[in-house]
Amino acid sequence: MSERRRLVAGVLVAGVTLGTLPLLGLPAFYESFLYLVFHWIALATSWSLLSGYAGYFSFGHGAFFGAGVYTTTTLAAAYGVPFLATLPVAAAVAALLSVGIGAVVFRMKRMRGELFGLLTLAITFVLGTIVLNTKLDGGPGVYLSNVPLPRLVASPTGTFYLLALVLAIATVAGAFLITRSRLGLGLFAIHDDEDVAEVEGVPTFAYKLIAFALSAGVAGVAGGIHAMYVSYVTVGDTFSITVPLYVVLMSVLGGARHWLGPAVGATIITTSLYTFTGGQHAVLGRAVVAFILILVILLLPAGVVPTVLARVRRARPRPASVPGGASPLRTLTRLEPAALECHDVWKAFGGIQALRGVSLAVGRGEIVGLVGPNGSGKTTLINVVSGHYALDRGRITLGATTLSERRAHAVAGLGISRTYQIPRPFAHFTALDNVAVAATFGAARRGPREARVDALEWLEFVGLGRRAAALPHELNLHERKFLELARALAARPRVILLDEVLSGLNPTEITSAIRLLHEIRARGVAILFVEHVMRAVVELCDRVVVLNEGEVIATGTPQEAMRAPRVVDVYLGKAPVVA
Repeated sequence: MSERRRLVAGVLVAGVTLGTLPLLGLPAFYESFLYLVFHWIALATSWSLLSGYAGYFSFGHGAFFGAGVYTTTTLAAAYGVPFLATLPVAAAVAALLSVGIGAVVFRMKRMRGELFGLLTLAITFVLGTIVLNTKLDGGPGVYLSNVPLPRLVASPTGTFYLLALVLAIATVAGAFLITRSRLGLGLFAIHDDEDVAEVEGVPTFAYKLIAFALSAGVAGVAGGIHAMYVSYVTVGDTFSITVPLYVVLMSVLGGARHWLGPAVGATIITTSLYTFTGGQHAVLGRAVVAFILILVILLLPAGVVPTVLARVRRARPRPASVPGGASPLRTLTRLEPAALECHDVWKAFGGIQALRGVSLAVGRGEIVGLVGPNGSGKTTLINVVSGHYALDRGRITLGATTLSERRAHAVAGLGISRTYQIPRPFAHFTALDNVAVAATFGAARRGPREARVDALEWLEFVGLGRRAAALPHELNLHERKFLELARALAARPRVILLDEVLSGLNPTEITSAIRLLHEIRARGVAILFVEHVMRAVVELCDRVVVLNEGEVIATGTPQEAMRAPRVVDVYLGKAPVVA
């Protein structure tokens, strides 16, 4: 049985077992206590879907929780809608609210980090003010004591217990499935480096909207259930800072990047609050709990669950590779090759004109060198071709397909992959998972399992098979450079954009890289090669395009281009004197 099936079976068995507890006649106190544990598990886990996985730290969970509270309150108390029937509506209202926010905010690159957190916090208070000054609340609050509660079991507390249990299990199971899916892989890549994730083929905008909607929808259902549980709803209690602070603390404590982490954190905190903060020593108890939590967060910054799992893995190391697999170069022949052409490409940043009418072409199986002094526009052209920057004027085509109006993830899906001048691997991914991202989202479009097999083959191809389980910070510069090359190849590209992939390498490593690039070119892949190592340019390139101040100043074979008078003038400061 696979790991996924074992875990899903375990969650279902645990759910059925816990579901029988109300039949045993537990005291209402214990049913209420367990209800709160499951309530916070659902909220904390749902928060992590966006904030933990994608790294968009949100303080707006109170807004979606409150939207669910007042949706159920309004429908059930004012319009007589059956309580259970209000819960899907509560989820939909909260999800639509998040989609409306995300559709605007996620298009603004500057709205990340603390700005996104502050914006979502402001939305919580804005929504609370709107509710307070409308008929949804009106000021005194709303009673739900007259709303009929379905009797799932004998006691009302048992009914709330079961509802929260079902929601918690569904949320945790959903989080697990997401972490094993394309969506989860894409969200984790966004967390580490959103710009690189987009260039690797991850549809970042769509994935963030999906995660935001799922996160908010669960919070809306939790709010709807809780409205009936408290039976008296007020704006002050609903739209307070308590919900966002608690879900953040619970998720961070347990491990926001792990599917089980928020559930563990929610259980620890909820249990601690009820165990140590009762009676005459409530204030002292809360202080002790807060102090313990601070210590745990300082000592275990990744969270309880990831830290424990990391120690278990270190104690029982697994092999870094798996046997078998065909030559990875075969995968490079599966896409129809096409020529890359840039037609009169212009790009400016403010008052600086980085590209001035650049035109070039790279044909099937051709290596074209892009050389020039620092600041000449080489990396800018790579960024424009890969879709990272939108060009100002001109056109870029891949065969008959126009690239210049497409987002970076769509460009990657058509067969363009790249490396970076300074390697930008995903910091929390192993070398294997770094390459698997490209195999999953690039032109290869492999399933998660097949992507990992392909990724290992490409790591073996570039000589990093034994380092598959290593994190990027454990690799030296040479290894990180070759990791980027493996990632670019795993996308099964038609064209590879290599941005100084050989810089910083010693002569032996350069020789190895040249051999690899010859093998890649032999499969019909086009290569646009930005490099300052002239030995590699001469040995590899069929043609050279020389840039200076954003303009093409020479083209031809490496020998012809470097002898052009204008090129000599740029590099040496004067034209050669011919005897």
